[in-house]
Amino acid sequence: MYSLLIAARRDFGSFHSSNIQELLGAAKTGNYGPPSLPFDLPQFSYENGKIPPFGQEMRKKHFLLEEATTFINHGAFGSTLKDALNVAQKWQVYIEQQPLRFYDRELFPHLVFVTKRLAEFVDCSPTDLVLIPNVTMAMNCVIKSQVLKQGDTVFMLNVTYGAVKKLLKQVCDERGVALQEESLEFPLFGPNQIITKLKESLQPGTKLAVFDHIPSNASFINPLPEIIDICHQRGTKVLIDGAHTLGIMDLKLSSLGADYYTSNCHKWLCSPKGCAFLYVKPELQNCLQPLVISHGFGFGFSSEYIWTGLKDYSAFLALHTVLDFWESLGLQRVRGYIKDLMSQAVDLLVNRWKTGLLAPKEMFGSMACVQLPEYLLKDGYANYEQAEIIQNALYSQNNIEVPVKALGGKLYVRISVHIYNELEQYQKLADAVEELTLE
Repeated sequence: MYSLLIAARRDFGSFHSSNIQELLGAAKTGNYGPPSLPFDLPQFSYENGKIPPFGQEMRKKHFLLEEATTFINHGAFGSTLKDALNVAQKWQVYIEQQPLRFYDRELFPHLVFVTKRLAEFVDCSPTDLVLIPNVTMAMNCVIKSQVLKQGDTVFMLNVTYGAVKKLLKQVCDERGVALQEESLEFPLFGPNQIITKLKESLQPGTKLAVFDHIPSNASFINPLPEIIDICHQRGTKVLIDGAHTLGIMDLKLSSLGADYYTSNCHKWLCSPKGCAFLYVKPELQNCLQPLVISHGFGFGFSSEYIWTGLKDYSAFLALHTVLDFWESLGLQRVRGYIKDLMSQAVDLLVNRWKTGLLAPKEMFGSMACVQLPEYLLKDGYANYEQAEIIQNALYSQNNIEVPVKALGGKLYVRISVHIYNELEQYQKLADAVEELTLE
């Protein structure tokens, strides 16, 4: 079954292939041969110029999205590649044909293999990256592992993801720690506005600073190199929530400098749901404790996270197909299409509605916040309830999936752009907003 140069053997539990740290070390040094796969994976030959056109043809060939819906909200939960979902289901069937053999002897070498590939994709060592079900779990692992005491401070911005805000508040309240939240004023005029805010407000000795690489609600790209540099100069560790970056941005984690970085594979990379990663600098790995203590505890960073009890690992194992797909399409080609379509879409909407953007166009990647017409505001100031009414009306009246946000007293639509989208869908949105009837 295996072509491993370093043989799989038992380190922990009843598993016959649990020498995780040794296998990952071999993957890091090149003294490694991957395990054989139990079935053939889909073959993509798009690097030879046979790529189907982006837009609706790409949707029909590689996604399961229904044609009737104008789906411009990929940023919510993503959309899984049809090919990867088929492979995940093949893994589920294969596992059940001989479950003991798979979990006891085969699972861990396969997870090491896919960890190696994902680490190469984000430019870090496979020993510094662990697979995890989602970014929320990764954020919990890091934040709850911090040594915090009364008198310490944790820093965040007002655009921090809502679930993470709740987590930070709970941990800080429980430990008597000050939670410093600084507000950005909208619209943003450029990245220097964020950099200046941080320079003016981050106190030396702050224990941890938490930032979204791309905030979910506001969707601009944070200037991470400058942010990380400022934090480290002031003795502050940096945790980055990169839920919306993997696949869209060229991640080079080894040189980025973040102490902790996590991203979802099931968002923009389009893996099956329940697949993400957590990167931790080597010198901080021993200070991190998993949320679930299981057999691998005490056997090294990767071993502690690779097994947290019996679960469905098929989303992780399908990553081979996901990575094969994007590498075959060509990442620069994909990102170029998304950038060009985003530029056309925001120009169209801004010109039709005579409004503006939440931030300069160059600060957006695969999502952008476009202001809705002022006449949709009630009492001149936007709130969550107004945004919900408009979002639900667009869905019920026009079958358009797009979120509406209330930011800085204004209403914005947060549009998403992926390889299955095309300009006609944003034209439909422009028309629908102009024809909107609110009860």
